[in-house]
Amino acid sequence: MITSQQLRAARALLGLDQRQLAELAGLSLPTIQRMEASEGQVRGIVDTLVKVITALEGAGIELLGENAPSTGVGRGVRLRETASGVRGARGSSLLYDKVAERETER
Repeated sequence: MITSQQLRAARALLGLDQRQLAELAGLSLPTIQRMEASEGQVRGIVDTLVKVITALEGAGIELLGENAPSTGVGRGVRLRETASGVRGARGSSLLYDKVAERETER
């Protein structure tokens, strides 16, 4: 459904803090905090997850599943495989790969 990373990223794109998202979704602040603190896929009551997803989508967020094409327009952020083949590792990016490649050449 949605990962904690997607939830935090979506909130950041909207410029919302956790309290504002809770209000937008009609949930409590501790519920949003628990959802964002979870590892990977957010687990919880389906109704709660639907409320958060509906609130995010209503605010203009397009949630993308693994390898799903985007139907939206405008700018966005998505994890991709880096040139070195690393997926979603912290600190990994095309720029990071180029810097690491130069250091190994030395």
